[in-house]
Amino acid sequence: MTETKVLIVDGMALLFRAFYAQSYSPRRTADGTPTNAVYGFLQYLFDAVNRFEPSHVVCCWDMGSQTFRSEMYDGYKSNRPNAPEDLVPQFSLVKDVSAALGIPNVGLAGYEADDCIGTLSKRLSDTAQVYILTGDQDMLQLVEERIHVVIMKKGRSNYAVYDLDTLKEEKGITPLQVIEMKGLTGDTSDNYPGVKGIGEKTALKLLTEYETIDGILANLAALPASVKAKIEADLDMLHLSRELATINIEVPIACSLEECLWDVPVVEAEPMLEKYRLSSLLKMIG
Repeated sequence: MTETKVLIVDGMALLFRAFYAQSYSPRRTADGTPTNAVYGFLQYLFDAVNRFEPSHVVCCWDMGSQTFRSEMYDGYKSNRPNAPEDLVPQFSLVKDVSAALGIPNVGLAGYEADDCIGTLSKRLSDTAQVYILTGDQDMLQLVEERIHVVIMKKGRSNYAVYDLDTLKEEKGITPLQVIEMKGLTGDTSDNYPGVKGIGEKTALKLLTEYETIDGILANLAALPASVKAKIEADLDMLHLSRELATINIEVPIACSLEECLWDVPVVEAEPMLEKYRLSSLLKMIG
């Protein structure tokens, strides 16, 4: 019997990537509704299904920009521009299309998709191998023996698959240290600063030597004077950045294995896909 394998999809990561890859495309329905991002989303999704051959698929979504992190820190993600006008109507359409394919859509107001992905991956890894499909390096903190993170690279069907060994080999860190790195260096895309003046190279050196931020703080006296001064000057932001970087793995959501069985109801799904000029993609899943 084949082992249960769950593909957890970072919906927004796929949708945004698809939109910018397809932004030249005039793909629309007769009433003018743009469908280019949804079309690209399905291409990415079906590519990944063909490559990783999951028995189960579930998709997680952000539910608005206000989350517990934006309450902790005003500046969190405040640098993000508004979504392009043509993408906005596709936010709900992509969920309708996913549902038509039998894929559960999971999301909860106040939390990010990352938190839902973290929660489901820990829960489902008890009985399955889990593959997280994303473009977000933050997810590497979730890697475990039975949780793999698949980072989408440029172009379709181009993936970097991380397990505990590859993470250590390529990045020189453990999953926990992914969080500690963010605490020290911050994250420009999420708009929190970490410790001013500490970059990845210094952070990696400190973590290699002292393992954790707590280990570094316990050995402040042994650090070079300039590094010690930077950390002491930004101590509160160091702790806050580490907290902002930590994926919440206890979100009150539910999705059982039975619910996310990959078994596309092609006949039922076809009319909807036809309506949005997406049915040609069904041939990708045979």
